[in-house]
Amino acid sequence: MTTSAAATASAPVPGQSIVNPDGTTNRIWLSSYVKGVAHDIDINKYQSLTEYFDECINKFRDRPGFVSIGTEMLNSRLDRLVKEFAGFLQSKGVKQGDRVAIMLPNTFQYPVALFAVLRIGAVVVNVNPLYTARELNHQLKDSGAETIIVMETFAKTLQDAQAGTQIKNIVLTQIGDLLADGFFNPKGWALNFILRKVQKMVPAYSLPTAIWMREALKQGAQVKVKSVVVKPDDLAFLQYTGGTTGVAKGAMLTHRNVLTNCQQALAFAEGQLTGETETVVTLIPMYHIFSLTVNGLIFMALGGRNILIANPRDTKRVMMILKNEKFSGITGVNTLFSSFLEDPAFRNLDFSKLKLSIAGGMALQRNVAERWKEVTGNAVVEGYGLTECSPIVTQAPVDISKPGPTFTGSIGVPVPSTEVRMRREDGTWADIGEPGELCVRGPQVMKGYWNRPEATAEVIDKDGWLATGDIGIIDDKGFCKIVDRKKDMILVSGFNVYPNEIEDVVAMHPDVKEVAAVGVPDDAAGERVKVIIVPRNPGLTKESVIEHCRKNLTGYKIPRIVEFRTEELPKSPVGKILRRELRDKK
Repeated sequence: MTTSAAATASAPVPGQSIVNPDGTTNRIWLSSYVKGVAHDIDINKYQSLTEYFDECINKFRDRPGFVSIGTEMLNSRLDRLVKEFAGFLQSKGVKQGDRVAIMLPNTFQYPVALFAVLRIGAVVVNVNPLYTARELNHQLKDSGAETIIVMETFAKTLQDAQAGTQIKNIVLTQIGDLLADGFFNPKGWALNFILRKVQKMVPAYSLPTAIWMREALKQGAQVKVKSVVVKPDDLAFLQYTGGTTGVAKGAMLTHRNVLTNCQQALAFAEGQLTGETETVVTLIPMYHIFSLTVNGLIFMALGGRNILIANPRDTKRVMMILKNEKFSGITGVNTLFSSFLEDPAFRNLDFSKLKLSIAGGMALQRNVAERWKEVTGNAVVEGYGLTECSPIVTQAPVDISKPGPTFTGSIGVPVPSTEVRMRREDGTWADIGEPGELCVRGPQVMKGYWNRPEATAEVIDKDGWLATGDIGIIDDKGFCKIVDRKKDMILVSGFNVYPNEIEDVVAMHPDVKEVAAVGVPDDAAGERVKVIIVPRNPGLTKESVIEHCRKNLTGYKIPRIVEFRTEELPKSPVGKILRRELRDKK
């Protein structure tokens, strides 16, 4: 176990600086680590995510790696399909460094596409399948992706979004396509038929150049994958996140960024699990950075059996899946945990093997944490992260040998090889117990924003400190809390929503003169979007505004509250709308 001078320093008292006289960080949180957890990780352990993938597969080759719709996929089969799809991509001219968009829910197709793209040194562009054509068009144009893998359910959106993009290769798939190898796939056929013909979930579309994934795999099986040399600082992901300019920005995450974040989290969790197959329930879509790293990657190193839930909001179907499972881990956001607790079927599940319940993406509410512990017998471990940090920054120390912690509202302590400080508004470092903007430095911090050097410079200083936009405090044991938000960002069920994007869309309505978007507290989602509008036409209605938004915004971004005003909105001397004044006004 690596130690540092900071580890042996005497614990400071509230009001004392976290900065040592020589300018280094006094890592007071190390004393709060569970015994045996390394203070630092080896950032050079792996060269690439493919090396990491191969190590995991070879170690647990005969174990089931993923489960979808009641069907298991052995790691050996995953390995074969990844190589076949990688061969297909190379045969279509996809080169190292090219961006490849993946627009898939939690199904077998996602890990196959993910690791195939990484194997050939290309860059994964994760896309929310629920995006509107407008949102998808921006992401495809901004990333410069020429290839996309998309579930047929969302093919119409892609058709409507192609204008102005560089898309050349389209791979289509249906939800049941990979439930079996070869031609004979009765379960997959049945599911595909139900979605298409019974539930009518596939809108009519025209993508004449598209190829089906099963055919792509067949072609790829005839191709030998050409090896590529991937370096730790090469890009692995363009992970899009909202921006203050009103459009999503691509956070450039390197292989090193993501790999070190996996090691940081494993250092906390590894000693708490056994050598048996650990089953984890993956509720959050793996296009989300939290689920991608924690479920898609970290549990692979543990030989985990990953249950993929394509639609976690369908609580009834989720309960049907889980009633026959004894799962040892589950990850989710506060809203999902809350909805499960309301379902009698959830309370009747077998929790005898449950060891780790991890909440992320949004703040965990006290009543949800306490009810979860009461129902499952397992305390929820909360942490903090953001897309720009791959995503994990802090996590509550995990020690399953002791009774679960009571809810404190803390986001835990910095993970290994990570520094956290709070910065005052004047740019100096805050003392222990003093609020300031939470800043983080570590190997998991992104390279920057794709093609946006000015936006990168706004959040990452010359010393490598990333400003998160959240106001926090740190106590004398190194535990952190978020107390406020500096940015205007709205957090809905773990997803970032940026006011400028909402305002840009609402302002497109011909009857809107002025608009401001703010977040308001919500028991279920944490926050909901509210818009305050000065109408150009007094006949403008809430229904008209929401219908307009529905055509241009993903569901969680659509305003739930619409307020009309006759007077102009409050503004600064330079004409900027004062969102905080609107948000704080009762």
